[in-house]
Amino acid sequence: MASLGSSRISGRSSVVEFPRIRRSSFIKSSRIGFRVFASEAQQEPDLSITVNGLHMPNPFVIGSGPPGTNYTVMKRAFDEGWGAVIAKTVSLDAAKVVNVTPRYARLRAGANGSAKGQIIGWENIELISDRPLETMLKEFKQLKEEYPDRILIASIMEEYDKAAWEELIERVEETGVDAFEINFSCPHGMPERKMGAAVGQDCVLLEEVCGWINAKATIPVWAKMTPNITDISEPARVALTSGCEGIAAINTIMSVMGINLETLRPEPCVEGYSTPGGYSSKAVHPIALGKVMRIAQMMKSEFGDKDYSLSGIGGVESGGDAAEFILLGANTVQGPWVWLKGRRTGLHWCDDARVGVVKKTLRRDEGFHEKHNFSSLKISEGLALPYFTTHTDFGTEAARRDSTKKSDKQGCKSDKDWTEMLCKRDREHGVLTEIFHCIFGS
Repeated sequence: MASLGSSRISGRSSVVEFPRIRRSSFIKSSRIGFRVFASEAQQEPDLSITVNGLHMPNPFVIGSGPPGTNYTVMKRAFDEGWGAVIAKTVSLDAAKVVNVTPRYARLRAGANGSAKGQIIGWENIELISDRPLETMLKEFKQLKEEYPDRILIASIMEEYDKAAWEELIERVEETGVDAFEINFSCPHGMPERKMGAAVGQDCVLLEEVCGWINAKATIPVWAKMTPNITDISEPARVALTSGCEGIAAINTIMSVMGINLETLRPEPCVEGYSTPGGYSSKAVHPIALGKVMRIAQMMKSEFGDKDYSLSGIGGVESGGDAAEFILLGANTVQGPWVWLKGRRTGLHWCDDARVGVVKKTLRRDEGFHEKHNFSSLKISEGLALPYFTTHTDFGTEAARRDSTKKSDKQGCKSDKDWTEMLCKRDREHGVLTEIFHCIFGS
């Protein structure tokens, strides 16, 4: 049977009991739930959120990656007020993971290869955690013992092996983590072993693996989607129908950062060679918004009565960037803000990276909510989504009205008159009229 405990959390105006949910494999409802708690006594916007039964003080989540590498950085994230932390992806055998150096390359706003200018993009060829699983499990357990009321999510990945997935899930759950994020999205290295994006890009494979995972897991499961696919809503749909409670999107975009015009070698260059890697940071933000919008539309139209969750990822560097994902329907927003704000030595991110940036992010986001008189996060969620349509539908009437206005203004009463007027104007400016005849007919 599912067990139901509670975590006592102190709010700004009162003390509230929030449920900690577990379930047996045959009770699906205990893994699902989405509520936002707002106190009428609070004058400031309430950014607290409960996603799939997991209470967070705010929707800002440290995404899986270097900021979730070890106990020290995850502890600091909790201390600095992040809503949740997703640890760097783990698997059963870390000995198979070999992270090379250098493994990062950056794109600046100037010319390709420029050493100056604002950094707008990063490429990385870093793999999942190369630390022994036993070490990571020990640190997960220590974090949950020290922060029992904070949300720790384990990112996991395994090869195409049911027994391996089951063993990994069981061992990680024993540490007390609150949820799983399944890495179906790593674009480099791991797909060569039928891991990561190799699963996220194959809906048949994805359905089977999700079935294994959700039959074993007793805590919420988020499926992290790859953007390296034509229609991201298809694997997202499969993950939800196969038992996952949430979707996270997007992971990095497969890329080649550039060629060094001095050495004529690709970047990042490892002993003269490179490999395509994952593209991230500000430059991918519009792409991420488009992918999340597509998933949100699918979830609303096909699963509108279900309490599934959506976590937005991609180029988030400020509270405003995060707000855009929420306006599209995301419940939480992930981002390694510390990558840009933190101090970097050599090829490893320091443990003293300034995760305190979340405090500034919170203030900027609260300003957004106050400006629009949003008393809670729930009110702003998905507000922008209804304003997307298709080229076929949108503007049809507006285009007809504009055409009529222009025609009336020019004294044109028919399409033929309008075409002749355009051709006459182009002849006067020395432009070939054949273009218009090809478009509008003779």
